[in-house]
Amino acid sequence: MEDRIITYGGQAVIEGVMMRGQKAYSIAMRAPDGSIAIHTEKLANVYRSRITKIPFLRGIILLWDALGLGMRALTLSANTQTGEDEKLEGPALYLTLGTSLVLGVGLFLLFPAAVGGWVEGFYREGFPSSAAWIGNLLEGILRLVLLVGYIWAISFLPDVRRLFMYHGAEHKTINAYEAGADLTPAEVAKFPIEHARCGTAFLLTLVVLSILVFTMLGPLPMAWRLLSRLLLIPVLAGVAVEYIRWTANHLNNPIVGFLVRPNLALQHLTTRDPDPSMLEVAIQSFQSMRKAEQEFAT
Repeated sequence: MEDRIITYGGQAVIEGVMMRGQKAYSIAMRAPDGSIAIHTEKLANVYRSRITKIPFLRGIILLWDALGLGMRALTLSANTQTGEDEKLEGPALYLTLGTSLVLGVGLFLLFPAAVGGWVEGFYREGFPSSAAWIGNLLEGILRLVLLVGYIWAISFLPDVRRLFMYHGAEHKTINAYEAGADLTPAEVAKFPIEHARCGTAFLLTLVVLSILVFTMLGPLPMAWRLLSRLLLIPVLAGVAVEYIRWTANHLNNPIVGFLVRPNLALQHLTTRDPDPSMLEVAIQSFQSMRKAEQEFAT
């Protein structure tokens, strides 16, 4: 059962699902002609290295690699839909990833920090003892509002809505497997669309941790305030990954069940109930990944 709990993860892609195991990953995509295209590859050696045994450090490294893996999966699925050969590779792939990261860090990390610093300075003369607390708290609330608001806003886009439906198909498939159920569309459809190890849960955990940690830093000059946010990203990410792993392995504990409720609730913004054809794609992806795991093990 331990293997079922901690080994498998996934990600929705354009008209498809990526499933990742310990040794391999598989992407199943609905091609324009209605068939299911499968792409399977062996994972990088980092997933089988000693780093994966080191708490906190493993989260930082595997998270970075997962970002690149996710970009590759999105590229493969996009090119499948257009019927063209894969075009985005190497430097172009990482340039796209880097640009997305810069925009994300600027909007969700540095912008709230700058607003919080401005508010702190505004209150410093009248309320010197509480100015830093007010500024840091407002920074965290603004960051959370931006995250939830952004996800809510893009959910109205038709293409994003379908992506979220595939996200739901991915969760249902993994939930069904972890429960030992038959992986058929009719059976998988019975399972919930939430999952404790979802990337949405990671984002919410990261934001909550940032509120707690940044508040404890107290008052800082604006330059140091922004720099501290950047420098602490890897630390907070490592802690968030370990928290997600720990809660996923202790869901039967009533206290843990209470703690993960906000994470599961937020997933209702990033998942939608899939149709049977999407469940079929997710199941194909999972089964192809499992088959590749066995092949690479020999």
